[in-house]
Amino acid sequence: MASAVLVFVPQTPVSSNYQMFTRRILTSLVLLLPFFVAGAAEAEIKVGTVDMNRVFKEYSKTKDAEAKINEAKNAAKKEYDERADAYKKALDEISKINAQLEAPALSPEAKAQKAKARDEKIANIKNMEREINEFRQTREQQLQQQMQRMHEGILKEITDVVMEHVKSNSLDLVFDKSGASLNRFSPILFSRDRGDFTADVIATLNKTPGPASPNPSKSSDGPNP
Repeated sequence: MASAVLVFVPQTPVSSNYQMFTRRILTSLVLLLPFFVAGAAEAEIKVGTVDMNRVFKEYSKTKDAEAKINEAKNAAKKEYDERADAYKKALDEISKINAQLEAPALSPEAKAQKAKARDEKIANIKNMEREINEFRQTREQQLQQQMQRMHEGILKEITDVVMEHVKSNSLDLVFDKSGASLNRFSPILFSRDRGDFTADVIATLNKTPGPASPNPSKSSDGPNP
């Protein structure tokens, strides 16, 4: 309810200076009236705060998702190392053949055979190099997509719980305390704990099974190099 503003206007004749002063006062009050009304309306708005960054970190599914991603990363690294080792061995074999070709006692026929074998290995190693690069790019892209899917799924579950709290408590505004401005300061510089429901959201999420997060191991492996 807006606060009433009472203005006393004298009924007796007054000087022109006083009339001008009164008009200025009335004009100022009229201009300030919307701010009084807005201030009264804001007093009725229910505001809540939640630390979305803390909720995300303390949600059990976030840790599970990180473990699955790390498992997929380790598997990809193991396969990459195996391919890299095979590539290095192929390079060593070519180096050995080149050393043999420099031997003066080697017959022309033997030299031709070894040169042919070396050229075949060189062609093969070029294919290996291409396959290794394709493997690395494919796995990196797959891991990025898996992380994005998991991240989006977890954020949706968190948002759903936040919105349930908003509805059950009839909140009008909810601010994310972890959101940083351009100056890297949170837009919420201060808030009383009574309006913060971060702990409630974390408790609800961790006791509710909810839908399972996507499993990286079930995604397609892409082209097999």
